[in-house]
Amino acid sequence: MICRRGDVVLVRYPHSDLTTLTTRPALLVQDERVPTGLPQSIVALITSNLGRTGPTRVRFMRESSDGEAMGLPTYSVVVTDSPATVLDRELDQVIGHCPAMDRVGEALRSTLGP
Repeated sequence: MICRRGDVVLVRYPHSDLTTLTTRPALLVQDERVPTGLPQSIVALITSNLGRTGPTRVRFMRESSDGEAMGLPTYSVVVTDSPATVLDRELDQVIGHCPAMDRVGEALRSTLGP
């Protein structure tokens, strides 16, 4: 599957015990033009826990034009302060694309610093 930065994907992601998996939405934040030579991608997980707020988290309303473009089934928060590297084989399918990558980029800069 070919993915690009800004794609909202379903990812098979391990639980914290690393023994079981769950499928959840994530935002691909790695630039596909950077040749890493590795079959993996950096993603920011997406949660429906709206209590997760702050400068490193970006909220999207389901019925907004951004939320609709992203294919999100509910109000959601992109969590940039806990990026994950996942093997490309764990990317299940693209469900949408984030038109607000500038907002996500600001949150990533807050996470990673200057």
